[in-house]
Amino acid sequence: MQERITTMIKNLVFDFGGVIVDINRDNAVRHFESLGLTNAEELLDKYHQRDIFLEVEDGRIDETEFCRKLGEYCHRDISFKEAKAAWLAFFVGDPQYRLDYLEELHKKYNIYILSNTNPFVMSWARSPEFTAARKPLDYYVDKVFTSYQVKCVKPHREIFEYMINDTQLDPAESLFIDDGAANVEIGKELGFHVLQPVNGEDWREKLNRIL
Repeated sequence: MQERITTMIKNLVFDFGGVIVDINRDNAVRHFESLGLTNAEELLDKYHQRDIFLEVEDGRIDETEFCRKLGEYCHRDISFKEAKAAWLAFFVGDPQYRLDYLEELHKKYNIYILSNTNPFVMSWARSPEFTAARKPLDYYVDKVFTSYQVKCVKPHREIFEYMINDTQLDPAESLFIDDGAANVEIGKELGFHVLQPVNGEDWREKLNRIL
């Protein structure tokens, strides 16, 4: 999804998984299955998690409680390290070329991340472990808004409204980039300009044409 924009864009709001970093759901399913989770296929989704996977993303439970509940499902103790490795199995490829692009964009635009995510993923993304450049995600953006901290997941309006109120951005001057159709639709309803790339594609030229 791409649109022609005639107003001045000042803010860029990016999704994380599927936009900044490519995702492979099947990898994560296999990894959680290897821990003993027999219904990982049912509970894991690219866009909308279920059960304890949703609960840790919308902040109803923390990482400790997630590990405890996952352990009950797997009939053994699950450590933070094991759970983190399984969550990180979602992510494939090296996002550095996109991050370098964000670093250039940041010279002209305010840049934000708005992501359905959890403490396991962010303990990686917001640390020097994130890329070979040893720079965390926060280095490339003005602020990161995560579902588990806001306690609301996309496509609910509340997480967008939280970000708008926190940053005082004007959606009419903002471009929202997300690979989820439902998320993009809510963004449009709230007045954002939108771009919906496909997971895995190099979307830089599309964004250049819009800007």
